[in-house]
Amino acid sequence: MIRFTVRRILWLAVVLLGLCAITFVLSRMVPGDPASLYLGPRAKPEQIQLLRHQMGLDRPLHVQFLLYLKDLAHGNLGDSLRTHRPVIAGILDHLPASLELMFSAIFIALLIGIPLGVISAHKENTLTDHFSRLFSVANASLPSFWLAMIAQIIFFKWLGLFPVGGRIDTVVGLVSPVEKITGFYVIDALVTGNWTALQSALSHLVLPAVTLATYSIGLITRMTRSTMLEVLREDYITTARAVGIGEREILFVQGLRNALAPTLTTAGLCFAFMLTGTFFIELIFFWPGLGSYTTTAIFSNDYPVIMGVTMLMAIFYVLVNLLVDMLIAVVDPRIRIS
Repeated sequence: MIRFTVRRILWLAVVLLGLCAITFVLSRMVPGDPASLYLGPRAKPEQIQLLRHQMGLDRPLHVQFLLYLKDLAHGNLGDSLRTHRPVIAGILDHLPASLELMFSAIFIALLIGIPLGVISAHKENTLTDHFSRLFSVANASLPSFWLAMIAQIIFFKWLGLFPVGGRIDTVVGLVSPVEKITGFYVIDALVTGNWTALQSALSHLVLPAVTLATYSIGLITRMTRSTMLEVLREDYITTARAVGIGEREILFVQGLRNALAPTLTTAGLCFAFMLTGTFFIELIFFWPGLGSYTTTAIFSNDYPVIMGVTMLMAIFYVLVNLLVDMLIAVVDPRIRIS
C-alpha cells in the first residue's frame, strides 16, 4: 500500500507539471494584457509598463514559467486580476459551498443508485428491472442544465416547495446568520443549534443536490446491476440460499460486498467529475461556489484564477482516484494493490 501510494503521488507530480505547462502556455496565448486588466482602463502607459516588469511579463516565456513554478512550490497561485486578492484565498472562500453540494449529491446518488441496482439485478427481466434500467438511462442522458431549469419551474414556480436558488434566505442570513466553522452551512448551523438557518440551508440544498446527483444515479445503478448479476450467478450464492440464509443478507451483505469494487470506482469518478459538473448547476441555482468563481474569471480573462482552479481540479481528481483504490482494497480482500 505504501509503495502504491508513493508511486501514485510521483505520477501526480508528473501530471501536474505537464498540466501546469499546458495551462501556462495557453494563458499566455489568450488576447489581452494581464497588467492592463489588473490596473483597469484608467491606467497610464508607464504604470502598465512598470507592473509588467514587476510581474515578469517582459521576460522570456520559459523564465516566466520557471518563476511561476517557484511561486507554485511555495503555495502562491498569484493574485486575481479582477479582485486583486490572492487566488488561494478566493478558492478557499468558494470551495466549501461546492464541496457541500458535491457531498450531498454523491450521498443521494449512493443512497438511491446502489439499492436500485441491487433490486434490479435481483428482479432481472421483470417490470421492476425494466423500470430501473429506463430510469438509470434517462438519468444519465438528461442534460443537467435542462433538468435544473425544469426543476426550478416545477418545484419553485408551480408548487412553491423549494427556493429558486442561493444557499440561504436573505432574511434568514440577516436575522440568523450562520457562524462560519467549516463553511458547510448545514453542518455549521447544526453544530451551533441555528435551526432556522438549518431549515433554510436544507431547503436551498435539495434542488441543486438532486439535479447534480441525477447523472451519477444512472451510472451507479447500471454498474451495480451489472456486477450484481455476475455475483448472483456464483456458486457460493447458490450455496448460501441452499443452507437457508435470508435473501436480504445474501443480496446486501454477501453479494453486494463482492460487487462493490466497480461501483465504488464509478462513484469515485462521478464525485471527481462533479467538481466541474457543478459549474452549470451553480450558475442556474445562483450557488456561490467554485463554479461561479471560475466562470466569472473566464469571462473577465482572469488567467491566474483559471490556472489555480485547473490545478486544484487535477489534484482533486487524482487524489479521489487514489482514495477509491485504497478503499476498494479494504472492502474487497481479494484485491491486492501492487
